[in-house]
Amino acid sequence: MEDGGTVSRTIDEKLNFDAGERSMDGSWAMSLLKHVFLPINPRFSSIMKYISPTSDAHGSVIFKLHHALGDGYSLMGALLSCLQRADDPSLPLTFPTLKPSKQESKSTKGICSSFSWLVSSAFYTVADFGWSMLKSSIINDEKTPIRSGNVGVEFQPISISTMAFSINQVSDIKSRLGVTINDVVTGIVFYGTRLYMEKMNSKSKTAESTALVLLNTRNIEGYQSINDMLNTKAKGPWGNKISFLHVPIPKLKQSRSSNPLEFIWEAHNIIKRKKQSLAVPLTGTLLEMESKFRGQEAVAKHIYGTVSNSSAVISNLVGPLQQMALANHPVKGLYFTLAGGPESLVISIMSYMGVLRVTFKTEKDFIDEQKLKSCMQSAFQKILKATKEIPDKTRY
Repeated sequence: MEDGGTVSRTIDEKLNFDAGERSMDGSWAMSLLKHVFLPINPRFSSIMKYISPTSDAHGSVIFKLHHALGDGYSLMGALLSCLQRADDPSLPLTFPTLKPSKQESKSTKGICSSFSWLVSSAFYTVADFGWSMLKSSIINDEKTPIRSGNVGVEFQPISISTMAFSINQVSDIKSRLGVTINDVVTGIVFYGTRLYMEKMNSKSKTAESTALVLLNTRNIEGYQSINDMLNTKAKGPWGNKISFLHVPIPKLKQSRSSNPLEFIWEAHNIIKRKKQSLAVPLTGTLLEMESKFRGQEAVAKHIYGTVSNSSAVISNLVGPLQQMALANHPVKGLYFTLAGGPESLVISIMSYMGVLRVTFKTEKDFIDEQKLKSCMQSAFQKILKATKEIPDKTRY
């Protein structure tokens, strides 16, 4: 793997496309890169690698893109412009939609409820934004099996591995518990992470550890075309429109060991409370102002410090429901991750064709990726088993 370089260019986005059952000779790669991908934006340059068929796969394509070009939303939109639906290229790809929450009925208590919400929002905003600033500057997480805390982690070798969960099973957990898909996935990741920490060092199961969740600040669902993103009035403009959220990883207490569903409830409560805070848009605004008045180097140092002080980075993207094709080759699977950052663990999540692919980028020779994957699988199975004992709330 390439090293991350200086602070101003630490983070790259790596996306891997699995060609699946059909082998590729690679002759189409340069043509696709030159005539389809690079013209998307004059700032684009890319390294695209073709990996020959191996014992367990016919071929893979890896895009390595610098984050200075844009965030995950921008880069995924660009890559999707190179892909078509495998079943019918004339039809557009479609993506899962977020169902809007039911509007609460208005009543005489509306004013009181609104006032209470505003007070809570103000309090949580100050607390979360203040904590974020401290975590970006002077407060470090403890050293644990998922955070080495070593200087220069970004220059060390990394390992990348993936695992997959059925979205149908995740949706079943969601329905039975009456929470969201995001709550379920976050709960599984937190539980699996703590199981790994306990396995490697029993004392670390209750260590103070924070996950840095990367977020897209665009108020839009789905992806836009490149032309739309480059429009000055676009709802989802091209570029780095990101923010981050510090989320404490729930500790593995005795009650949570005996009832793994508590990790789902804890994730649900954390996310619900964070939604009342304006810390995320404030952080996004701060980064934009910092970029405008102090330059990209200052923003890079801010993000570098924030990532360095956290235990893990979590990011997710929504992929299409239908199978895609790359140069007429059906894409069996795809995943992405961040490389070149100062963290020991990155967990990235992406949905595609009814499968939720979880990717782990780990500091090589520090994190045992196989044991980490085993703990994640164990967490999923324990939560799934515990959920089966609860009636599906959508049936009533």
